[in-house]
Amino acid sequence: MQTTITARHCEITDELRERALAVVDRLGNVAPRSMETTVVFDTEGPQQTAELRLHLAGGDVLIARGEAEDHRTALDRAEDKL
Repeated sequence: MQTTITARHCEITDELRERALAVVDRLGNVAPRSMETTVVFDTEGPQQTAELRLHLAGGDVLIARGEAEDHRTALDRAEDKL
């Protein structure tokens, strides 16, 4: 599965990047039809956001977004939604 991690209006640490890859691996076990996954971290004012997009083999796209005071918690919240 191809994974793209993007940071908009912010910088992310290597630790957060590794955490995002671990989340993607777990989601691959839950959604084995995933062809591509995109993780987008963003800063919107005081809120940090993380968005997970799973592109499935049939053309469907699952999208979950999490918001928090830090990117790690936002990522966890997005994962919980999927």
